[in-house]
Amino acid sequence: MDSLAEYYAKRAAEYERIYAKPERQADLATLRGRIGKIFKGKHVLELACGTGYWTDVIAGTAAQVTALDLNEEVLAIARTKPNASRVSFVRGSAYEIPDLGRRHDALFAGHWWSHVPVERLDAFLAHAVDSVAPGAMLAFHDNRFVEGSSTAVSRRDAQGNAYQTRKLDDGSTHEVLKNFPEESELIQRASRHGWGAHVDLLPHFWLLTWWAPK
Repeated sequence: MDSLAEYYAKRAAEYERIYAKPERQADLATLRGRIGKIFKGKHVLELACGTGYWTDVIAGTAAQVTALDLNEEVLAIARTKPNASRVSFVRGSAYEIPDLGRRHDALFAGHWWSHVPVERLDAFLAHAVDSVAPGAMLAFHDNRFVEGSSTAVSRRDAQGNAYQTRKLDDGSTHEVLKNFPEESELIQRASRHGWGAHVDLLPHFWLLTWWAPK
């Protein structure tokens, strides 16, 4: 099994096709509006920014954005987005966030929570909270499982992680960890690392927000 980073490096050029699915357009329009609104005027740290789809949305209203990703292949695409000149791109891992002086008052990660093994979630979230300013707002957005739209889950491991089998344009097949947490789990996890956890559920996606301890 390739590492997640290797998989997304190979998938970089075809990644944004997920945003072209007709059945997801209404949800995506709603999310773009909400995400643009909640980050208006904020200094945002984005983890695992990928090809910059959500980075561009955030940069349209935020005061400043620092976008982090491990893969140069996806960062190269992110730098071509319309609002890229308003973003500081940093190459690095979401598990090893560099010291940025805790100057960001907001944090975002889109389509990343689902790729974090359940046994690593609390450690990851604690590190994320420690990387931003006290009282910062945190927001995560990801997929819900929808029969007929989502790729089927091919197996689960002993820890409860789900996996999908995915095929790329080059014909290669990859097993990718992809979890689909319930609303109650999202609230419980976030509440261990701050306060005011809230989940917006859309037909195809969820948006979780909460605030870091002051």
